[in-house]
Amino acid sequence: MPQAPGPRRPPAKILPPDASGVRALASLVTGVVVICALYFGRAVMIPIILAILLSFLLAPFVDFLRRLRFGQVPSVIVAVVIALSVLTAVGALIGAQVAQLAGDLPKYQVAVERKVDAVQKMTVGRADEFLGRASRALKRLSPAREQEPKNEDNPAASPIDQPMPVEVHEPTPTPLELAQRFLSPVISPLETTGIVLVVAVFILLQREDLRDRLIRLFGSRDLHRATTAMDEAARRLSRYFLAQLGINVGAGIVIAIGLAIIGVPGALLFGVMTALLRFVPYVGTWIAAIVAVVFAAAVGPGWAMLVWTIVIFAATDIIAGQVVEPLLYGHSTGLSPFAVIVAAIFWSWIWGPIGLVLSTPLTLCLVILGRHVDRLEFLDVLFGDRPALTPAENFYQRLLANDPDEALVQAESLLKERSLIAYYDEVALEGLRYAHNDVLRGVVTADQLRRIKESALDIIEGLEDAEDTAVTAVPKEELPASFDLPDDGQLPHELPPARFDAEKEGHTASVLCIAGRSELDDLAASIAVQLFRKHGLHADLAGYERFSRGRFGEVDLAGVSIICVVSFDAAESPPYLRNLLRRLHQRAPLAELIVGLVFPESPLQGEVLVRTSSAAVSFRELVAACVAAARRQSTDGVPWAGLDDTDGEAALSGPSENVAELRNE
Repeated sequence: MPQAPGPRRPPAKILPPDASGVRALASLVTGVVVICALYFGRAVMIPIILAILLSFLLAPFVDFLRRLRFGQVPSVIVAVVIALSVLTAVGALIGAQVAQLAGDLPKYQVAVERKVDAVQKMTVGRADEFLGRASRALKRLSPAREQEPKNEDNPAASPIDQPMPVEVHEPTPTPLELAQRFLSPVISPLETTGIVLVVAVFILLQREDLRDRLIRLFGSRDLHRATTAMDEAARRLSRYFLAQLGINVGAGIVIAIGLAIIGVPGALLFGVMTALLRFVPYVGTWIAAIVAVVFAAAVGPGWAMLVWTIVIFAATDIIAGQVVEPLLYGHSTGLSPFAVIVAAIFWSWIWGPIGLVLSTPLTLCLVILGRHVDRLEFLDVLFGDRPALTPAENFYQRLLANDPDEALVQAESLLKERSLIAYYDEVALEGLRYAHNDVLRGVVTADQLRRIKESALDIIEGLEDAEDTAVTAVPKEELPASFDLPDDGQLPHELPPARFDAEKEGHTASVLCIAGRSELDDLAASIAVQLFRKHGLHADLAGYERFSRGRFGEVDLAGVSIICVVSFDAAESPPYLRNLLRRLHQRAPLAELIVGLVFPESPLQGEVLVRTSSAAVSFRELVAACVAAARRQSTDGVPWAGLDDTDGEAALSGPSENVAELRNE
């Protein structure tokens, strides 16, 4: 008998290539192309980048002139002319200093020779003296060497003939060759300066148009966010570069005056060098210091000039870096130390010394671009100084690593600017949700789950003495240019957590907190019980097993007025949780039944709102709902009967007992 044909299988589908792999390959190719363009097109890119940075520096001055009703074009022209005058003056000073040093070098030749002789006597001379003494001692100890026989067959050689001197006479250069010889070193800087000024003029004249084009290119889907981000980033970059330029110029002036006082030649040149090299963090000042110290050691009559040069550079760098910079734009530039070093190496490889000076401003611009453009977010992750992980992700990572001590340190730091209930909602709850999702996906092993529970319980127990008070608004520290968009300049006002005052209400309110059967529900319930107690409620904690279908009949809920069910499964609305709520509603119809932790779009929330008083998304809502229910009962006069365990086992009285029970299991 022929068998009935089975169900038809759908035809095999040809899967497209992995989109993420294609995107990664495209990003890699794009990065290689960009780096090659920067390297081979440096003759064009350097003036453009310098013009962009110059436009950031001049933009505040242009805006100031426009507020004085100068008009856009006159304001730009005046700003550029002033910038050109300053650059010309600085270039003239540097040229004059170099020419003066070149002319005065013969005067310092004697001092340099004395220093070289002194160094040789201190090093090579003492070594030669020691070797000579050792040689004479060896000669005294060794037998006299026999005299070598003279070679009678070889008569004295005749003197070597002197070579004939040869003189090379170059033809007299023409006036055109002389002009080319003297002007060729000057033509290239003048050409670069002209390109920079012209491009800066057009950037300042068409700032709004360029902004609109960038918005169209990167952020056309969200015009409000893109416009706000670019305007604010440009403003903050201008402020940051102006502050950095002011600090560098001030440090250069102090260095020049200090070196001039102690008599170091070319003090102004070293001041300009310091101002330029301070754009390279950490090492820029000391690169200039090394050159100045070597020069002072060579030309100074003694060693006092060298010591004072080191003192001047050290004092200036400490005051500028540790006092002035934090006052102007905070304690951070927005770049990680790793990013600063890598940027200096990369840009100096691409563009040489100019790239070394421009490495920090260029990398800072890229980091800001990465913070406001989704496609370039990896730049912020790699080079920004913000934590790579959010507090919730870091909390979960510490649980996986079984490192509750570091998590407690993080909690103590976060509690300085938020309340305990806000920490539990924003950090612990989100971190436990990451863990819950991984448990559902089956990627958490039994050993990892045990470590997560132990570490989380240690953190909850460590926060037992923390007070849950609202954080008052405090002024924000002035952020550097690379940070997020500012708000009103203050931390957001946090609503004071709800609290039940037993003396004022005239009775003691109690909550029966039931944990779900998910692996991490006991942790969430322990947090809830701890918060209930901190807010004036008496709380008992019980596991799901005592309210399961087989044991539910053993529990007496008569007189129970507030029941709180806490489970991460509430977001998915599983059947066991719906059945538990139905049984609780049937056995204690007068009790306030509150469920957490649901999602706003959770299907369970609608059912809970029909059968119970409220459903909570967060610990704050959970506490507020229980406090509100306790206050309603103070007017209704509903007593609290507690949990009647027919097995004779007392209900858990708080997080500390729950911790002990879970660890014993």
